[in-house]
Amino acid sequence: MRITILTDKSSWMQEYSFQLSEKLRCKKHEVFLINSKNDIEKGDVLFLLSCFQLVKRDVLALNKHNIVVHASHLPSGKGWSPLTWQILEGENRIHLTLFEAVEDMDAGNIYLNGAIVLDGTELLSEARYKLANEIQNMCLDYIENNYGTEGIHQEGESTFYRRRTPEDSELDINKTIDEQFNLLRIVDNERYPAFFVKNGVKYILTIRKAKENE
Repeated sequence: MRITILTDKSSWMQEYSFQLSEKLRCKKHEVFLINSKNDIEKGDVLFLLSCFQLVKRDVLALNKHNIVVHASHLPSGKGWSPLTWQILEGENRIHLTLFEAVEDMDAGNIYLNGAIVLDGTELLSEARYKLANEIQNMCLDYIENNYGTEGIHQEGESTFYRRRTPEDSELDINKTIDEQFNLLRIVDNERYPAFFVKNGVKYILTIRKAKENE
């Protein structure tokens, strides 16, 4: 089977997309890793993993199936950064949906559902690690057991998450750390670190887990 994996070059998912490509190659599939929709060619399956590029219908038509894995129980939680939004909401069981990509956002037929369970202590990189492993498992399951099936039409009310911005990482100095712990869990120390403003001055915070000997 000819399989392409499209992942944005700047995405945290890059290394995990590479891992998935190696697992698929071990199963004798022909696999191509790309970072731009302009590099999409004809094939059997296109996986769009952590891809924020708009792919139009004529490009989707190049592959027999175009697959997305989204970290919510669709049609609930469409849109941007569903993992971090749900952690911020206090959720520890995160559903995943593997579905057919169409021009409308997160609206295609559903093939598979999955989930990860967090214990409430994970920082962003740890939550992403669990998420990426389940994404890989679901993609492999689709290729081995569900390729060619029709899928199930989405039913129910659609809800949407907006795109998060660096300003969403601001801490409220009048609230406790405990009250804002989930926000601290989902900040990215490099790209959108936690911060607060005091007396007109902005202060940046980073968070990591202490090592055993610290």
